[in-house]
Amino acid sequence: MKILLAEDTRDLNRAISFLLEHENYQVDKAFDGEEALEYLRKDSYDGIILDIMMPKVDGLTVLRDLRGRHIMTPVLMLTAKAEVDDRVEGLDAGADDYLPKPFAMKELLARIRSMTRRAGTYTEKEMHFHDVSLDAATFAMSAGNSVRLSIKEFELMQTLMANTDLDLETQYLLDHVWRDEPEAMKDTVWLYISYLKRKLEAIDSKVSIAGGKGGSFRLIRQDQE
Repeated sequence: MKILLAEDTRDLNRAISFLLEHENYQVDKAFDGEEALEYLRKDSYDGIILDIMMPKVDGLTVLRDLRGRHIMTPVLMLTAKAEVDDRVEGLDAGADDYLPKPFAMKELLARIRSMTRRAGTYTEKEMHFHDVSLDAATFAMSAGNSVRLSIKEFELMQTLMANTDLDLETQYLLDHVWRDEPEAMKDTVWLYISYLKRKLEAIDSKVSIAGGKGGSFRLIRQDQE
């Protein structure tokens, strides 16, 4: 799973990153809120760890930006503050969990496992469409190059690849890929379509996704556009 860690204390950032990578998570590290937002504008994640007190942009502002753009990725807030009001503010802003400092690393891992838990059972272990391959074992999408997808990106791409003869309406994708997330909206679908479009370009694929915001989508070869 892909995790974004935003923590400005460098020693703690390194320690958490080492722990997560040892547990086979892929980790992108940010050291302030502005850097975290940059990561979140260009990629998707299975879980996000946000320190509430960060320079440039604080964790609550990052969280509100995420939820304002209808990104439903689970978020764990870290903070040195332990007061009830601070916890409530984070949860009201859309956090999924809250862990005050100092904390035990075992507890952090347990919270992350709980927060990012998915069924993870996929009937098709490998799928293909023209030059694109999708591997359920590694969540890799490959063509000329290879890139790892987040779970939600994978589920969206899997749905598109299973229905290449159909135009899939935004509402259909919302109902099937985000069926367990009632807070997700049509803008959420467009956001993840945009992520996949960029990643298809990044792997030098001849496949693209046809369709516009709020409409229907399907996979096509670029020479069919």
